[in-house]
Amino acid sequence: MIRRMLKPDVTIYTDGACKGNPGKGGWGAWLIYNDHRQQIYGGKADTTNNRMELTAAIEALVKLNKPCKVILYTDSSYVKDGITKWLEGWQKNNWKTTNRKDVKNQDLWQRLLGESNKHEIQWRWVKGHSGDEGNDMADYLANKGILDLS
Repeated sequence: MIRRMLKPDVTIYTDGACKGNPGKGGWGAWLIYNDHRQQIYGGKADTTNNRMELTAAIEALVKLNKPCKVILYTDSSYVKDGITKWLEGWQKNNWKTTNRKDVKNQDLWQRLLGESNKHEIQWRWVKGHSGDEGNDMADYLANKGILDLS
């Protein structure tokens, strides 16, 4: 009898931040698996808020070393709507928007798609700066990414 291994359940909170847009940016993610917690963050000297939001999700998924069931929380409608609503159309239209303009941040969308395809992900939006513990931690980490650039 062949037994299937259950995929682990991981909860991820991500956030991006930017001082100026473009400007100094940071990304942060908080990964939760059973009793394990991992905080990751980074920054970039010249970037945009949307690029940092995407980077947070990408870097969090990269940390998963096997296929997982993931609930990923983001306060970015851009990330959530992009991955759940717009991405399929962009691909069909050769990475063009419905207005026939190039999709911004295509490089990061392609990376996010590649990482996402390794997992079963439920994408959830959470209101930022509303007292949600996970979102507050991700925001703290994103801002730490900016501070560490100094």
